[in-house]
Amino acid sequence: MKKGRNFVFAASTAIFLISLAPNALAGDAAKGKQIYDGKGACGTCHGATGKGDSPAAAAMNPKPRSFADGQFMYDTDGDGKTGTDSDLLNILKNGTAKYGGSPTMPGRADIPDGELADIVAYILSLKN
Repeated sequence: MKKGRNFVFAASTAIFLISLAPNALAGDAAKGKQIYDGKGACGTCHGATGKGDSPAAAAMNPKPRSFADGQFMYDTDGDGKTGTDSDLLNILKNGTAKYGGSPTMPGRADIPDGELADIVAYILSLKN
């Protein structure tokens, strides 16, 4: 009986702790910046500081999202909130066209999920 109670306590504690941070993918922002600047090529459109102000952005319609304002459009996981870690990961992986957005933001399924989580952490760190 004691083992059963310990298991229930441990399981309920784990669920509680997970519920405190449902938006955390545990990405590393410093690594994310390296990927953003390197193979992710995110700065090509979103700019070096993520403000959507790259030279290429001037010719784009719609303009690339500025990460500085922290406002995101898509609820890709249907949880009723936009711009969660999960939403951003889905956008990075699948592109915005899959969620009704512009095809100018391509998906990067070629980048592993762990590295995408790092990019998400970096993007979120850019919020002013």
